[in-house]
Amino acid sequence: MKKILVIEDEPDVRANIIELLEAEEFHVVAAENGFFGALWAQEYLPDLIICDVRMPELNGYDVLTALRQDAATATIPFIFLTANADRSDMRRGMELGADDYLTKPFSRTELLNAIASRFAKQEVVMQQYNNERERADSLKQKVQELENYASAKASIVPKLNIAMSIVKNLPPGLQRDRCLEILRQVCNEEIKTLNNTPALQKLLPAESITFLRQFNLVFKQ
Repeated sequence: MKKILVIEDEPDVRANIIELLEAEEFHVVAAENGFFGALWAQEYLPDLIICDVRMPELNGYDVLTALRQDAATATIPFIFLTANADRSDMRRGMELGADDYLTKPFSRTELLNAIASRFAKQEVVMQQYNNERERADSLKQKVQELENYASAKASIVPKLNIAMSIVKNLPPGLQRDRCLEILRQVCNEEIKTLNNTPALQKLLPAESITFLRQFNLVFKQ
């Protein structure tokens, strides 16, 4: 259920908006002035805010400015209500970050259309955000894989090359078998990495890979 905060100092207007929105199955939070409206916005983090412009003490512009400066409320869609259709007022609201303007008196259809439009736009923005986040996560994973690859290249390959150069020079027999077992134990993690990262096998000399496969230490990919 979408949550909408209504900030309106006129009791009758506020009550009418609440009734209309609740009939559409929105969860409505209401504030009778800008001060409480700003507090409720930070407390409840609504999905959308409908706010009157002309209010005593803290007007709609002040509320919008405060909320746009808070990361938690900065992206909440914001619709202004005004009895004044002056273009300069509308322009000021848009410059502060308002998403839409409704001039009193407005119809049920006008209000619901404005709300639906804001939610549709928000859905597109969130989808774009999620797509970018997925791309960032994928890139991060690839960077981590490259770092692991570089680390493995720097440590695994020299270690295996040295160990195998010793074992390969031993004549077949008990001593070489014992050395092979030591190779399995000492280089166990390196051999696992080779089997899990086929590209690393290309960094070893072909005869070394053949030798490791001969004794079932490394498997052909």
